[in-house]
Amino acid sequence: MRDLQNFFVYECLFVLTFWNNISLSVEDELFTPVSNNFPEGGSEKNIMSLPLLYNHHHQQSKADYNWVVIENTTESLSLSQITNSNVKKLITLLSDFGKGSRLQNLTLTNVSVDWNIFLELLQTIWQSSIEYFNINNFTQLSNIEKYNFRYSGTSMKALALKNILVTDLYFSQDDLYRILADMNIEALTVAGSEMIHMLCPSSNSPFRYLNFINNDLTDLLFQNCDTLIQLEIFILQKNKFESLSKVSSMTRYMKSLRYLDMSSNLLRTDGAEEHCQWTESLKELDLSSNQLTESVFRCLPVNVNKLDLHNNQISSVPQGIAELKSLKELNLASNRLADLPGCGGFSALEILNMEMNSILTPSADFFESCQRVRELEAGHNPFKCSCELQAFVRLERQSGGKLSGWPEAYVCEYPEDLKGTQLKDFHLTELACNTTLLLVTALLLTLVLVGVVAFLCIYLDVPWYVRMLWQWTQTKRRAWHECPEERETVLQFHAFISYSERDSVWVKTELIPNLEKGEGSVQLCQHERNFVPGKSIVENIINCIDKSYKSIFVLSPNFVQSEWCHYELYFAHHKLFSENCNSLILILLEPIPPYIIPARYHKLKALMAKRTYLEWPKERSKRALFWANLRAAININLPVAEGQRCGERD
Repeated sequence: MRDLQNFFVYECLFVLTFWNNISLSVEDELFTPVSNNFPEGGSEKNIMSLPLLYNHHHQQSKADYNWVVIENTTESLSLSQITNSNVKKLITLLSDFGKGSRLQNLTLTNVSVDWNIFLELLQTIWQSSIEYFNINNFTQLSNIEKYNFRYSGTSMKALALKNILVTDLYFSQDDLYRILADMNIEALTVAGSEMIHMLCPSSNSPFRYLNFINNDLTDLLFQNCDTLIQLEIFILQKNKFESLSKVSSMTRYMKSLRYLDMSSNLLRTDGAEEHCQWTESLKELDLSSNQLTESVFRCLPVNVNKLDLHNNQISSVPQGIAELKSLKELNLASNRLADLPGCGGFSALEILNMEMNSILTPSADFFESCQRVRELEAGHNPFKCSCELQAFVRLERQSGGKLSGWPEAYVCEYPEDLKGTQLKDFHLTELACNTTLLLVTALLLTLVLVGVVAFLCIYLDVPWYVRMLWQWTQTKRRAWHECPEERETVLQFHAFISYSERDSVWVKTELIPNLEKGEGSVQLCQHERNFVPGKSIVENIINCIDKSYKSIFVLSPNFVQSEWCHYELYFAHHKLFSENCNSLILILLEPIPPYIIPARYHKLKALMAKRTYLEWPKERSKRALFWANLRAAININLPVAEGQRCGERD
């Protein structure tokens, strides 16, 4: 029964393979790249893939062959788990697919066989109808040795080997690489296989497409190799190339080379830029994700149309470089550039990518020097939103949509308070950005301010108040240093009397006698009898006010005309605010017309408007009440004996 089952599976496989009731259309091409632009990052899309048609017919089955059938159509076959135990049966199976067969695509996954049996399998496929052969995850087990491979009479167009692991540690490299180098096919891919070298083909090679992505190839590759004259596309992404000049030397005999991908290597300029020898046919060059600096511009192919230099260490585009007259697209993203480059060396430039650099304030005259540029990508830079950036913002409005990514990718980074603001929402006034206008305005405002301050100082007599404050401060300082043991003032008088000399008759005949006579007499401080000889008048005034419980001011037209009365009022008012005490008593001896009060007496005006004052009655019948109210206002028990002078000390 088991033999019958094996026979039945074998027959079913052949029936499915040659099933001709399905009409298929196959393009007779070598390969079709997914993108003509070869996008950044070197994704698998850039690797030519073997066509696998009708994936919706996938079916998995397992027979005594011990391999897994992943896909099986009239034109495509995909198998997995190929080992030494079942590879002979696979060779037998594939030997029946001669040139007349419709099978064109073969994919083997997870292959683990010896070297000789693998070459026997490859030789069988080489002589079959298969045009596209793809091997994924291939482990080579036995010793690698020289093999006489027959390349003639093949239908093969493309071979892709991915993730090859060679377990043999001691073998001749040429035995392995010669098999691959001399293949008479148009496309070869060896990816992710830690390959360290590849031989130059022995004769003129039909290779048009070579993909050696993600290996360990170095600058020694294809040096002085003149047999790759038909090669058009060459991908060397993710290897270990270091010298850009040697890379250029590698291409000098590749007369048909159009596209070269050297991204994600270790390339740096080595000081030999003047010796670069690029092939003249090279149109697209990818040097992204390397370690190149601005000296790379001295080692570039003169006829290149598209140049990718993103993610390097370029800080400027030097002047005086060789002109790249054919360059239309330049990618300088993710470098260290601080400004937009000019187009002196790129007269035909149409597309420029400057994203993710260090541009704070881009030049506003960029489109004037680069008039052929139709698209500029300058977003995702740390823009400093200042006056200099205003011109660039205006440039965007005039460019007619040439800024790609506007406005989302153009955001303020500095200053901190504007971080995250889109450039289209950033505005500054003309005054803030015009230095001359700003200086003139500031000067005018300063002159106006100085004039206003000067007028107020004169009108309010500010110099006089400053002088009084200075004298009060000096008096306090001298008292502090002369008698430190008496820094706390002791009250000696009930009240200090401040009056004009022209009103002295009323003070001496009415005020003093009525307050000092009889029981509960009031001890008054009067300048004529209590000022200490030898001290300044200002110092005597301050001492008397400090040692008096109250200060009585006899107001009249004569009072406001007296300079010394003004001093006394100022110092008493200062004590009112410094000690927060109600120590002022105002007696209006005669009405004072407002027009005769000087401007500097604004404090007196404020006091008379806000505080209650005693008015001297003309009728004698009301004077008893006047004296009673006055005595009540200054009623206090003094802690010292009467009769001491204002300046006397124990």
